Amino acid sequence: MSMEIVVVAELAAGLPAPVTIELIAFAKALRGDQTAPVCVFVLGARIERAVALLSEIPDVAVTGLAGEALAVYSAEAWKRVLAPRLADIKPRFVCIPHDATGADFAPGLAALLGAGCLTAIESARSDGLEVIFRRSLLNGKIQAEVASRAETTVITLLPGAYRVGGSVRINPGKQGGEMSEKRLLAAQAKIIPVPEMALVSRPLGLLSAPENDADLAAAEVVVAAGRGIKKEENLSLVRDLAALFSRSAVGGSRTVCDAGWLPTRLQIGQTGRTVTPRLYIACGISGALQHLMGMRGSQFIVAINSDPRASIFQIADVAVVEDLLVFMPLLSDACEKLKKGRLSL
Repeated sequence: MSMEIVVVAELAAGLPAPVTIELIAFAKALRGDQTAPVCVFVLGARIERAVALLSEIPDVAVTGLAGEALAVYSAEAWKRVLAPRLADIKPRFVCIPHDATGADFAPGLAALLGAGCLTAIESARSDGLEVIFRRSLLNGKIQAEVASRAETTVITLLPGAYRVGGSVRINPGKQGGEMSEKRLLAAQAKIIPVPEMALVSRPLGLLSAPENDADLAAAEVVVAAGRGIKKEENLSLVRDLAALFSRSAVGGSRTVCDAGWLPTRLQIGQTGRTVTPRLYIACGISGALQHLMGMRGSQFIVAINSDPRASIFQIADVAVVEDLLVFMPLLSDACEKLKKGRLSL
């Protein structure tokens, strides 16, 4: 059975997205002591710089698939371009991000390849005979271990679930990118033109997020509200706590945003924003998989929930089992006193 590993890269503003680096690190771990490089596919229209940057990572072979038909994401186009090339390679695993894009085309790609498909994977290990993957079930209340015996298996990896080691780094600086493009032919990289194709569906483009979303992405502290906040008026507790920190922002779960208590641009999760602050305070958030995908890359997680079995406690560094309406005023008061030097730890 082939042990070749393929990664389908994701780009953001023409550069490799952070999840692409996570995928490559994950693929290298799957490869084990095999010597074959990880095969990385980059799809898009103007991808020279992204291909050049990824080709600087040791032990990867980068193939760019470039054409105007791929300028805007289309599940139909992605599958039609990737399927025949992957069928020729017959890789053991195809690694794709488990985000809105990857979850859209990965199952269909697996069907075209006659491959297995394991989604929302968080980690992997080998028992010496096969690779065993771990994923959450029932909104994180259960951890399941699964294995695939298919010749090829399409894997979708949760963003932020896999820690990147020091061997997988890129330098997106302008000078480095330009130098890399000149060395493209010397590296393990190539770009293959993709002709125009007739599609059943037509992508209309991407809508940019409002400029005032930058505060959430750049925040070092994010205080997020969930269903446990109970009503819109109680969001003042979340805002008061966030105001005690510099470079902080307020976010919310899908439930809170769907209720109209916070604008949808502040939704954190698979269909919302991805945040990686130094401190993430989850207030009344149960820990549904959709939400975890948007915040599990946070450096330190504090979860406050009255349910001791809440799924979010499984990834929290500090778990507080208490009624929000009781605990949060006490926490804000303690933080305020600490700032003023009237409280010692």
